[in-house]
Amino acid sequence: MRKQQVLDYFRGPVNTGRFLGISHVAVVNWPDPIPKGRAYELEKLTEGKLKVDPALYQKQVAA
Repeated sequence: MRKQQVLDYFRGPVNTGRFLGISHVAVVNWPDPIPKGRAYELEKLTEGKLKVDPALYQKQVAA
């Protein structure tokens, strides 16, 4: 799940943090894509309105 997708859905890091019970600073410091555990948590809590893209979390293998 992309960070901007989450921020757009909740209209910013403050609302995202409130929804999850964490600080907005923690949200701002998320990498992109967001941590996999949070992505699955958000998919469940938003009843599928936000969806996890498993491809974002696959490890790239060097050729």
